[in-house]
Amino acid sequence: MLDLVRRLPAVELDAQGYLSDFWEHHERTDGAFWKLERRQSFREPDEPSWVAMSTGDWDRALALIAEQRAATTVSGRESHRLRIVELPISPYLQWELHVLQVRAEAGVQDVRVLDASDVSHLEADHLLPELVFLGDTVMYEVLYDEDGTHSGGRRHDDPGVIRACHRQLVELHGAGEPLATYFDREIAALPAPAGQA
Repeated sequence: MLDLVRRLPAVELDAQGYLSDFWEHHERTDGAFWKLERRQSFREPDEPSWVAMSTGDWDRALALIAEQRAATTVSGRESHRLRIVELPISPYLQWELHVLQVRAEAGVQDVRVLDASDVSHLEADHLLPELVFLGDTVMYEVLYDEDGTHSGGRRHDDPGVIRACHRQLVELHGAGEPLATYFDREIAALPAPAGQA
């Protein structure tokens, strides 16, 4: 079902509309947060550590991520993320996995990693979408422009579609590798990325 999401009808939202809609549902939905991330590069110009990485200042990027560690706290909502990865690791992904490692170590988010080859059977026509779930009752397809800047979203309201997609994501997450072991093996010893600006 995940491979069909882009073709299904949904409520179209611009960037601000998506954020408003998401937080409204977040406040009144008790279910766990789930996220599927597929793209290998995004732009996050409002994130200082991303800006440092993208301009080639890897030491500053890591220092800013380390500062986040002290401020990272566990909320009352369960949080799970499946990060699809391709080799070689993109500069963005190298940076993001450092950020996610802080969250995973703090117990804020259960992050698992799955190689892109493990979802290739779902990507005959296009890459899997970026998806966000609040429990199994709210699902957003998060949209980005060609440069990887957030541009809006599509809210799917069909309960059958949401449940089927959620179930498939939970299965893929279960097949993934915990970030801790992946990070130690593939990320920790990588040299500083060249940046992506």
